[in-house]
Amino acid sequence: MLSTGAAVVTPAILLGLVFSMLLLLAPAKPAVADCGPAVSVVIDGNTQVEGYTQEQLKNAAAVMGAGRALDLSVKGQMISVMVALGESGLRVLDYGDGAGPDSRGLFQQRDNGAWGSYADRMDPSISATNFIKALQGVAGWELLEPTLAASKVQRNADPYHYQKYWPEVVKIVQALSNSKFSVGGSGCTIPGQSGAGDDYPWKNSPTWVQVGAGAASTSPLGMYYRECVDFALWRVNQQMGSTSAPFKFLNAIFRPDGQGLGSALTWKAGWDAKGWPTGNTPRVGAVVWYAPGTGGADPNFGHVAVVKEVKDNGTYVEEGYNGNPAPDDHNYYTRTVSSNVPSSFLYRPIQEEKK
Repeated sequence: MLSTGAAVVTPAILLGLVFSMLLLLAPAKPAVADCGPAVSVVIDGNTQVEGYTQEQLKNAAAVMGAGRALDLSVKGQMISVMVALGESGLRVLDYGDGAGPDSRGLFQQRDNGAWGSYADRMDPSISATNFIKALQGVAGWELLEPTLAASKVQRNADPYHYQKYWPEVVKIVQALSNSKFSVGGSGCTIPGQSGAGDDYPWKNSPTWVQVGAGAASTSPLGMYYRECVDFALWRVNQQMGSTSAPFKFLNAIFRPDGQGLGSALTWKAGWDAKGWPTGNTPRVGAVVWYAPGTGGADPNFGHVAVVKEVKDNGTYVEEGYNGNPAPDDHNYYTRTVSSNVPSSFLYRPIQEEKK
């Protein structure tokens, strides 16, 4: 059992609470990565990426090369590799699946006339070129989360199918690039800045514990500095394209019924009042909501955090503030959590819904 500090509060509520969480703990890897223009590919017999064969890396290089030829951004190159990884494991497959028995190649493209001949679909460069042209035809794809942009082309039944492949894609594309790029603070982070680590803009501001409850300890979002709720609302603003004052989503005006979003206790109700989706599946960028007492959260006010990464083993990495015991209670933290521990995951609307 690990004792950690809960985070909640509106300026009218004085809280500095501690909760113990029965979780799997592990440090999250920092984002390594400046997304920008397409990068050139560098690969030879000595190029290695743990977990991938030379055949897979050559296919990834072919996809990246097709993107480079079409002047695709690094983000677009990464999306393309992500789809190939998610559809075929970066292998040129000469068979389909139950949902698409006529699917072939790296991108599992159908024999419907939209993706060229059989030979085209089995050719890594040509199939990648056809995928990229279709991606470039999606209006506003650059503004979408990578998995949603990909699904606009692939029409996957689960638009979040590709999301789990993104961390691997970062690793592969960096290894095959002639220059390094930055995930943190760029369009390569999904969604918003959820992979950037501690970019909370008020990390050095005084807490209400230090200076008392009032204007000096209240952030521009209307929460106390360095509380879990303030960090989570900062992420929500980022993800919805509001990264500087005047911020779009504030404690006092978040809910359409005029009530404050409030402490962690009321966040699920706040999402419901706003009509935003919730569920039990972790997605990168979703707010993690712990009802009071859940998973060791404070019995009165609960806790909120943000999903930083989703793993394949039934866990996810969450990030947040005020999730550790004193004296580290009002600082940034990450931990790996079993996906069935939180009470709910609070999703932001997809790009189309926020226009």
